[in-house]
Parts: sequence; structure tokens; C-alpha cells
Amino acid sequence: MEKQSTSCISQDTIIKEQTPEQISELGAFLQRIGVSDTIPLDYDVKDYFSNIIRGLLQVVHVESGRISYLLRVKPVVTNVYGGLHGGALASVAEMVAVDCARTVVGKEKELFLGELSNSYLSSAPRNAEVVVDASVVRSGRNLTVVAVEFKMKKSDKLVYTSRATFYNMPVASL
Repeated sequence: MEKQSTSCISQDTIIKEQTPEQISELGAFLQRIGVSDTIPLDYDVKDYFSNIIRGLLQVVHVESGRISYLLRVKPVVTNVYGGLHGGALASVAEMVAVDCARTVVGKEKELFLGELSNSYLSSAPRNAEVVVDASVVRSGRNLTVVAVEFKMKKSDKLVYTSRATFYNMPVASL
């Protein structure tokens, strides 16, 4: 069954409205940022990206309801402008929030991420060190909320904030 377009503007219309120079520039831009590259087989494995993110984090402090990490912004997780990539930031925020929630909830309940909100206040440049502090805002029988702050280690400047909401689900016993 053929998929029908829901848009009133077709791809042919968009291409006809662009000059050959514009199309060529777009193609060069996409090639420059790596959109057309294929994923090497070494990288096409389960949890590859998670392992990269975990490799950037170093535990500084752990206590019930609080956890701190040191994040090193390596070139592999930077965007075209040289700052920490937004997707990498979201991955770090989720991992740190899960670890923080586990200090209160424990392992007897499954955690389901219901919401993750990130605020990009500034940028952490390549090779910078960022202190990541997470704390449990609220934890009840069914819900846990964690706040995460990202501050530059040198200047203590706040660069990102995140808030994660987890649903606590009891492990089924069959």
C-alpha cells in the first residue's frame, strides 16, 4: 500500500523552487556534517552510545537522595559549534537522574522515565570539565522527581538544568 502525503506541498514542488546552486550547497553542507556517512560495524552494537556517555562521567560523591559526577566534554560528544551536543546532554541527564533516583528507590522497583526536561542556558565547550549535581526533589510510592544541575568546574557557572520524572513500578513476582 502506497503512503500518501498529508502535506499540500510535495517534494517535487520544493525542489523546483530551489536553484541548482542552493541544492548543491545543501548537499555539500549535509556531507560536511556527516549525514551521508554510514555507521561502521564497530559502532553498530547494543549500548554503544551509553558506553561512550558512561566513559565521560566520574563519580565524585554519593549519598541518599544526592549524587555528583564530573563530566569531561570530549570531542566525540560535541556539536558542530564545539559545545556539548544536546543529545549527549540529555543522555547524561537521564543516566545521572536514574542513578540518583536509585539511591532512594533502590533496586526493588523498576523506574520508567515519564518526562525529561532540559534547559540549555549556555554551552560547555570541548575539553571542559562540568560538575553534575543531582538531587531527589520528591520521592513517593509511585513517583520520583530528580533535579540535575550542570555547572562549569572552573567558574561554577550554571550551563544546563534538567528535571526528570520517574514512575516507580514494582517488579512483578510470578
